Amino acid sequence: MKLLIIGGSDAGISAALRAREIDSALSITILLKDEFPNYSICGIPFFISGETPDFRRLAHRGTDELLDAGIELKLRHQALTLDPKAKQVLVCGPEGRAEQIPYDRLIVATGARSILPPITGLQNQGVFTLRWTGEALELSCFLMERKPRRATVIGAGYLGLEMADALTRLGIEVILIQRSANVLKTFDSELSILIKAELERNGVRVLTGRHPELIEKNGDQLRVHGSGDLISEADFILVATGAVPQSELAIEAGAVTGINGALKVDRHMRTNLSDVWSAGDCVETWHRLLKANTYLPLGTTAHKQGRIAGESAAGGRAVFSGSLGTQVVKVFNLVAARTGLRDREALEAGFKPITVEHESWDHKPYYPGASKLIIRLTGDRESGQLLGAQILGAYGVEVSKRLDVFAAALYSGLKVDNLLEMDLSYTPPLSNPWDPVQTAAQHWVSSLALSNEQSMK
Repeated sequence: MKLLIIGGSDAGISAALRAREIDSALSITILLKDEFPNYSICGIPFFISGETPDFRRLAHRGTDELLDAGIELKLRHQALTLDPKAKQVLVCGPEGRAEQIPYDRLIVATGARSILPPITGLQNQGVFTLRWTGEALELSCFLMERKPRRATVIGAGYLGLEMADALTRLGIEVILIQRSANVLKTFDSELSILIKAELERNGVRVLTGRHPELIEKNGDQLRVHGSGDLISEADFILVATGAVPQSELAIEAGAVTGINGALKVDRHMRTNLSDVWSAGDCVETWHRLLKANTYLPLGTTAHKQGRIAGESAAGGRAVFSGSLGTQVVKVFNLVAARTGLRDREALEAGFKPITVEHESWDHKPYYPGASKLIIRLTGDRESGQLLGAQILGAYGVEVSKRLDVFAAALYSGLKVDNLLEMDLSYTPPLSNPWDPVQTAAQHWVSSLALSNEQSMK
């Protein structure tokens, strides 16, 4: 049986490796439009900053490892059309020659592409997007050859913040422009304000609530014009305003789509097309708390979905357990992490949330180096169900470890007070007898009790 996979990033490679584990006799071929199989998109800012100087280190697995697993890689092969009835994909190879590649089963893992906002002048030389390894190499060459002094980053999401950090490390002055009132708007504004302060503390000029409208050349410079008397001049511009599903190939073949044009799949990652599965940033994601589909283009989700798609296409019955939107980002010396639902999101989903903020030392303050963690905990007022958590803390104080405790509890459907029963590790240099996860839960429980008392008066 021939399994063909379109796309060689996280989802596609995970699918291939899992399919090989399930069926050692399966013929597996991956089509890649570039020549960088299984490269870490999430690692690109650290290559640009020089913290990971060799871009080849970004490969999760080497090409030889994939070939040794019996996976055929067709590099620089662009899928043009998909015919699900004939079970063929029309492909253009590196020399411009078209060929039809047959399959018995197909996995579409075409990922996402950078959003291009409605700004006039995006086509100007010196305007970059940054999603794929080729784009990273192009920007890296520009930085080495032109040695720019000033940069404008449009978009203050995860990539925008990481790139503001990366470029600052290179000695480049950065102006960060965001349309909304807050940076990193997937966090509550109370935390976004602190993240903005960290950016400014490290020399980044942050302009929020501004709408870039025009990019024009001004000699060797690029000038951004927009609302609120916005004028920003720089040697180059990075547009980092998010991503949308790259699903056109399957759509043209008759695949059904949902949120943002992402492909609809079931929990086995099957599309509505016969013998066609899909995974990664081009598909909708089942949300474990919402019990509904959403769109969450995350590397961790792509790996898991790809594994399910690979097993399903190889004859297995694996089921995708769902995402909680667990994310973490490092911005200079600050780490911001979140999982589950924020107050507003929980309210929109029909819960009756209460969110409580709590500060705690990351470890016993009598041991040197203790640092404060800020935890915002969201739970359901009536049932006590844990709904979500957000954490802010210094790099190196186990922010992601605490966040993962919340994520595991959410996965298990625990209530907030169940966190108090967990047997979490403790030693003075690393934690407290009651871990910050648990003191945040204690604070939430007492705040709920106080709120209930006040409402009864």
